Amino acid sequence: MDPKRLTDQLAVRDQVRPDEMAGLKAAGFRSIIDNRPDGEGADQPTFAEIERAARDAGMEARYIPVATGKVSDEDAARFAAAMEELPKPVLAFCRSGTRSTTLWALSEAGRRPLPDILAKARAAGYDMAGVTRRIANGGQVPTDTAEISHDIVIVGAGAGGIAAAASLRARIADLDIVIIDPADIHYYQPGWTLVGGGVFRPEETRRDMASLIPEGVKWIRAAVAAFEPDANAVILEGCRVVKYKKLIVAPGLKLNWHGVEGLEQTLGRNGVTSNYRYDLAPYTWELVTSMSGGTALFTQPPMPIKCAGAPQKAMYLSCYEWEQRGTLKNTRAEFLNAGGVLFGVKDYVPALMDYVKRYGIDLSFGHDLKRIDGPAKTAWFEIADPEGNRQLVERRFDMIHVVPPQMAPDFVRVSPLANEAGWLEVDQWTLRHVRHHDVYGLGDAISAPNAKTAAAARKQAPVVAENVLRDLGLIDEPRPAIYDGYGSCPLTVERGKVVLAEFAYGGKRVPSFPKWFIDDLKPSRTAWLLKEKILPPVYWQAMLKGREPMARPEREKTPAA
Repeated sequence: MDPKRLTDQLAVRDQVRPDEMAGLKAAGFRSIIDNRPDGEGADQPTFAEIERAARDAGMEARYIPVATGKVSDEDAARFAAAMEELPKPVLAFCRSGTRSTTLWALSEAGRRPLPDILAKARAAGYDMAGVTRRIANGGQVPTDTAEISHDIVIVGAGAGGIAAAASLRARIADLDIVIIDPADIHYYQPGWTLVGGGVFRPEETRRDMASLIPEGVKWIRAAVAAFEPDANAVILEGCRVVKYKKLIVAPGLKLNWHGVEGLEQTLGRNGVTSNYRYDLAPYTWELVTSMSGGTALFTQPPMPIKCAGAPQKAMYLSCYEWEQRGTLKNTRAEFLNAGGVLFGVKDYVPALMDYVKRYGIDLSFGHDLKRIDGPAKTAWFEIADPEGNRQLVERRFDMIHVVPPQMAPDFVRVSPLANEAGWLEVDQWTLRHVRHHDVYGLGDAISAPNAKTAAAARKQAPVVAENVLRDLGLIDEPRPAIYDGYGSCPLTVERGKVVLAEFAYGGKRVPSFPKWFIDDLKPSRTAWLLKEKILPPVYWQAMLKGREPMARPEREKTPAA
């Protein structure tokens, strides 16, 4: 087996033979750690042979034998000490590489975030599920075996998590529910587009978390480190263990600001902004109102992202303001989209294209933002030609609205609950995990092919609530509740008008209102009033309170039922 890199300083592999030492030296390794006890296998060379071959090749060797399944705290400490002392890079080996990886994982506990350790081990082909609790406990065997236990555990106190808790309590008031989330502030993220457009004040989009936790629901203010679904357990940072009968996972998305080189160093200054962060949305409006001309770039990363229309909403509201000020004629606006279409539901594209033409926006598809230099006001985008050859193209800007790449949170991506792409792997109809039937998911982190919007979570919460209660035998219903993929994106094409896009799985239009009231294919002032005046109270006072107007779940025969 070829060495598997865990870090730049360490690789692991199966049994090393003495005659391989010269080749390993040529490959750049300077030290060997032998984690396999002598005599474990009939055809196994001894450490003395390994050490002699290493010395002949000009390498150092260290013997830290560990019996299979018996890695002690002392073994991990010895491994950490060896890594400090030996010339690097180091190659560690055992029969398969698993013990060496386990020693590394435990030795890195407390130095690296647990999800990072699990991810690096998984990328090398090693599953560290068996030592997750020890890693969370700083690499030590936990001595306190006390566990917290609740009937229903909800991970995440965002829109999906609180809505699910509220929907459950609205059905059965005395349920034993706990929400796990370290945040003390809850944000109405759909409002940030209007903050960046000068319509809302940022304070209107936030509430103290404590005021939103449903009555009777307990709250653990801690971060999740890992999941152990086979043991019906959630591991918190610090190695606290929370057991459950049913688990609902709704942690939202991770905004990967690191995914664009140089972005973090320039956010909030040098004309670089994003409505995807509470503290930056006001800077968007500041830039818009201070510009009298120049180049404004608006980016969109590869899908999936939360609220796929938000990148262009920022653009339309900015262009409208410049139009009203009379400076649009002096401004070049460009939409640089990593994807190949303006909007994923084609029926809504004609109305949007009318505004693209009205504002004179240049559309550039297949442009993925990779690097930005704020002081130089320059951004670089990766593009591919028809043959797949990739190159970087440069754009100068006076203002750039950046949407970062997005992914599931690290503790989800590296967990047994994730699919190969890192998303929480649920059945798209019932929102139940496909392998672990005591687990449900909703919101932005799930694998279902729906739009990642607050409107989707509003429809998903009652589905999850009813299916969890059905599983627990607390409601008498032979059929599961079904989620049809509903999502909504109120596309703010100008101040005072919205194209109200509503759709289900497969891009099927599912308008909620009669055409005479809101024509979803046309910009509408009524839809703007819905966005500005109606939806925020619906969010705070209905969705997060277990009230479900126009959100009651359906039950019908589906491929998953």
